[in-house]
Amino acid sequence: MPGEAVLDCGPLMIHLMKSAMKSIDVGTLQRQMGEGATTLLDVRNADELAIAALPGARHIPLDQLMDRMAELNPAAPIAVLCHHGMRSHMAALMLLRAGFEDVSNVEGGIDAWSLRIDPAVARY
Repeated sequence: MPGEAVLDCGPLMIHLMKSAMKSIDVGTLQRQMGEGATTLLDVRNADELAIAALPGARHIPLDQLMDRMAELNPAAPIAVLCHHGMRSHMAALMLLRAGFEDVSNVEGGIDAWSLRIDPAVARY
């Protein structure tokens, strides 16, 4: 059931989750956001969010994700964003492990968004 932690996560399961996780670039994210086709989950800390944020993003810091997963719709596509893509990758794996099926990691994070989509979004 989505939101429940799976405790046994051996190497084969990790490989399967990584192969199931999609990666998207910021151009694809921009299109999906324009279509209202995805939930954008920002897993950065509040101090980072104060510097740069995308409108409409759902903010759940990575260190709170396990406790707050029930706030997300497991049936909705979710794109996970952080600063450069490392924390979002971990968060996406956590969501897949919990039973979420349509999860994408945003490659390059908000930094890539600032560079390729909207230079008005601050870089840090």
